[in-house]
Amino acid sequence: MMDMRSLEKLVLGTFLLVLVSALPARSQTTVFTHVNLVPMDTERVVEDQSVVVEGDRIIKIGDTSSVEIPEGALVIDGSGKYLMPGLAEMHGHIPPPSGSQREIENVLFLYAANGITTVRGMLGYPGQLTLKEAANSGELISPTLYLAGPSFNGNTVTSPEQAAARVRTQKEEGWDLLKIHPGLSRDQYDAIAETAREVGITFGGHVPAAVGLEHALEQGQETFDHLDGFVEYLDGGAGPVNMVKLGIIVGKTIRKGAWVVPTMALWETLQGTVDLEELQSYDELKYRSASSVRGWSTAFRGRINSAGYDPVTSHNVIEARRRVLEALSNAGARILMGTDAPQQFSVPGFSLHRELIRMVEAGMTPFEVLQTGTRNVGEYFAHQDTFGLVAVGHRADLVLVNENPLTDVKHIAMRSGVMIRGHWYSNEEIQARLDTIETYYKNRN
Repeated sequence: MMDMRSLEKLVLGTFLLVLVSALPARSQTTVFTHVNLVPMDTERVVEDQSVVVEGDRIIKIGDTSSVEIPEGALVIDGSGKYLMPGLAEMHGHIPPPSGSQREIENVLFLYAANGITTVRGMLGYPGQLTLKEAANSGELISPTLYLAGPSFNGNTVTSPEQAAARVRTQKEEGWDLLKIHPGLSRDQYDAIAETAREVGITFGGHVPAAVGLEHALEQGQETFDHLDGFVEYLDGGAGPVNMVKLGIIVGKTIRKGAWVVPTMALWETLQGTVDLEELQSYDELKYRSASSVRGWSTAFRGRINSAGYDPVTSHNVIEARRRVLEALSNAGARILMGTDAPQQFSVPGFSLHRELIRMVEAGMTPFEVLQTGTRNVGEYFAHQDTFGLVAVGHRADLVLVNENPLTDVKHIAMRSGVMIRGHWYSNEEIQARLDTIETYYKNRN
């Protein structure tokens, strides 16, 4: 009888063959010349640099006048442009392999097209580990993927014993972390935490109501996504933020070494504090199906027209979240960039540009914001690979932009090209592929 891994490979086989045949041949050595380097180790720009990439690694950096160009290298003239590390989506989602193969291809490319070179997928499905292998080996045009396993929640966990067994199974299967959703009892959650420590796997995501933020911190939850648990700790947006309590929980977050993934822009949509007309005007909606957009609009109207909706409370929640992020950043907490795409009006890759702006509005500088998607991500994944800076030995995940990203985060959208694991995709190639994705969705309801 065919085992699960073999079945997964069979399911994806035809899809991968088509994609591999479509991938253009790439030079093994690439040299960026005359670039303004934004290495992201400190807040600085180093002018007129050359960066040599061989395979998937940066092998040399120096003044353009002193760096020799290897014979046969692909040379990219970066005069007047800025080269920075690729960014990350640290709370993203990948469609399940059981769904549309074209949808998988599109989502992965939309991330990559926007300079997202690393994605931490936060809800695993059967078959995704094979997809991860294909993506990370270069068989797909895709960011490097790190994947959480299928969710631990009130429906999938039935007892502490079953929860512990599920942890061991996901560790053996090779998932990168465990995903926590609401609905768990404290006993079930504690069994997950204890077993995760025992077998050596991290866990992150939501904070179940029965667990609470303080207990989750004590149990070593690694990431707190959507700032989950923080607003609840601060009385759920019922009134002005209690700054004393905020200082206490920020301090505890830092002492425990936890990471937070804010997903600020999406929460405005979910709380109904942004106009539906504005959401519907997003240009990037052309990269999703019309039926998806209609569904998002229906869900939005349903929330704000429901009997329990209170616009004052919703605005209080959004203001509390902004205060939490500002306090965490000012105190030096460990923050990771994430948007929860694909989601309602959150199109993969494009959602990042809206998130960057929200983080600046919470008081963070452009450098602090960009660190959450570069250097911090490299630190988070340091046990798996070396990346996150423009530095020798780092994985060659790079974005070439036309203006200085340290002066305005909006400049990230002004791309000239993206490099993923040493493979260069020019803006012309990216736009051509985006055009085909737009056409694809035009023909779908």
